Amino acid sequence: MAAVATAFTLSAVTASAINARSADGQRQDEQRLQDGLDALTALGITGAQARLIDEDGGHAVATSGVADLDTGGPVSPEGHFRMGSTTKTFTATVVLQLVGEGRLSLDDTVDRWLPGVVQGNGNDGSRITLRHLLQHTSGIDDSSYPYPRAAQEYYDTRFNPTPPEQIVADAMTHQPLFEPGEGWSYANTGYVILGMVIEAATGDPWYEEVEARVIEPLGLTGTGWPGRSPDLPDPHATAYMRFAADEPLIDVTRLINVDASGGLITTTDDLNRFFRALLGGDLLPPQQLRQMKDTVDTDESVQSIWPGATYGLGIMNIPLECGGSYWGNSGSDPGWGNDNGVTENGRRSVVASWSTEDVTDPDQARQQAEAFVALTNDALCSTT
Repeated sequence: MAAVATAFTLSAVTASAINARSADGQRQDEQRLQDGLDALTALGITGAQARLIDEDGGHAVATSGVADLDTGGPVSPEGHFRMGSTTKTFTATVVLQLVGEGRLSLDDTVDRWLPGVVQGNGNDGSRITLRHLLQHTSGIDDSSYPYPRAAQEYYDTRFNPTPPEQIVADAMTHQPLFEPGEGWSYANTGYVILGMVIEAATGDPWYEEVEARVIEPLGLTGTGWPGRSPDLPDPHATAYMRFAADEPLIDVTRLINVDASGGLITTTDDLNRFFRALLGGDLLPPQQLRQMKDTVDTDESVQSIWPGATYGLGIMNIPLECGGSYWGNSGSDPGWGNDNGVTENGRRSVVASWSTEDVTDPDQARQQAEAFVALTNDALCSTT
């Protein structure tokens, strides 16, 4: 009896020590996040939030700056934001699920599903495959993809998004950058096309398939496609953008983004859970997850921010400064930005979101990029 009591006492002591280390590790994680966010706001970001989920499922959260310049209110760690190009990973997941079901093939050409849509000026949908679109090796020129480049352009277009069919038609007015599979160039238009392929293959809009196949099964209650509404659910920060050096920051919170390249909203909690489930094998069969993680080299625009990064099917692999690598797909929308990462085993993940975009100072933009890359590395490299 005494031996049993002693064992119980030792177990309780051990559990207490583990809990103490866990709490201490969480405090250290929170301080790292705080330092990383403070570095961002010191570089002109109005407000930012971050959430790290560790190996034991514990959450560390931090915020910095203000949610709104007029009210000075705090940033909510539960705040919704536009995920921008991180939407591509959701779209790619649905495409690969359909591949796993035999309803699509990565070797399908665009013409197989959208005959005559990709053609003209050297563009040829009979030679571009779904794999090319997913990994940005299609050669499609993306320079006409709609993104406001001036304050008045934002005001003129924020409630009148360019239809996906028009986005693709506009891209066809340009010659391709290279032959399919012979180079790498980031193309939002490629994912607009993938959204159209999803609808052609299933009969449902891309966002309904994302909802049914990813969002609902994972219980991502803060994630979705806002449709024709220009508003975000509460709570959310105010998004700001500076278009010209002699202009003030402009509130760009309200807009409509409808396409499969960047149309979803989310929270740091939901986005962590999505990437952990994806890399943990909960969303794709093993073969399709391997296909997603089969990467190719990227171009200088990516290498300048993430040296050594390669691109798979809707997701990047990025070297960690402490060794190894992580997976993620950062995103931006007017006034919004987020960086995200999850370790290879899906057990440690981080998402940071901020609500200011200033396109007038390249040097400051570079420093901001370095700051969010440092935050992600610090969060994923820590094992305390």
